[in-house]
Amino acid sequence: MALSRAYARTAPADVFHEARGLLQRAQVGLERTRSPEQHTRLYYAAAQASALLAAVSFDLGAMAPTVSFARSAAQYGRTIDNGPVQAYAYGVLAFAAFWSGRPAEAVRLTRTAQQMGGLGDTARRRLYAIEARAHGHLRAEEQAQRAIRGTDESAPGGLRDELHDDIGGEFAFDDARTAMSNATTALLLRDPATAEAYASYALALLADGRETDVPLAVSGPAAIDLARARLMRGEVEGAEEALAPVFRVAPMWRGSGMLERLTAARLELTRPQFRGAPTALALADRIEEFSALSPVRRLGAQSPLALDG
Repeated sequence: MALSRAYARTAPADVFHEARGLLQRAQVGLERTRSPEQHTRLYYAAAQASALLAAVSFDLGAMAPTVSFARSAAQYGRTIDNGPVQAYAYGVLAFAAFWSGRPAEAVRLTRTAQQMGGLGDTARRRLYAIEARAHGHLRAEEQAQRAIRGTDESAPGGLRDELHDDIGGEFAFDDARTAMSNATTALLLRDPATAEAYASYALALLADGRETDVPLAVSGPAAIDLARARLMRGEVEGAEEALAPVFRVAPMWRGSGMLERLTAARLELTRPQFRGAPTALALADRIEEFSALSPVRRLGAQSPLALDG
């Protein structure tokens, strides 16, 4: 699906409208045809459109639509026995679960997804990364580290599936995205050195231009994770440097992933060692101003797990 590959270069609101149009066309087609072959193609198209709608709803911080569209994608995938699209949908549901304060449920959902048939290495790596984040929220360090090792062991190079590897785009999960996710897990475990290493690796991969499918969706969160890791070590100037490119991101691109991380970074600045420090106060003000203009905030979304850590 071309929209999945254009996801990172298309404003979230535009993705939502285009994906909704694709879903509606697929639903109309399903009502009008009796051909089994056409039914299969249309159910697959409906599953992909629903999955993208779930992803963009999540980016906009709208949890109820996220869950609804992800469940629809899983159901469409179940109808045609397509394991990869079901696994992707369950991964989105897992994100929504730990975002909503249910990390144990997120672990269960990722493990259910891992049992789906037909998954390639990319799909499995994505699910391990999500599982690691869920364990991070539970402060289950051993399980989180095991899942992180799973992201390395399932690095793409062997098994493939059409959704995650051939269609790719938003459905893909490359080295940069994996490193970014693992950096966030390390921060949840209060391990700034590991978080900085992963975040720096993600940014380095994006800087050399080899991985370009989701540059903003990865570079923004990775830069914020790098800043938060430095704040954990008391380095306000280093954090400010890491956040410089983030503050240039246009409001329409300030999704929930960025805001969750920025809220956590803002909380680091409330630690006693930073109180009264002019540079820390100025940085905190910039974070608040940046976040206020996000469409996520304008929609009234909240991020309870941003307080985690």
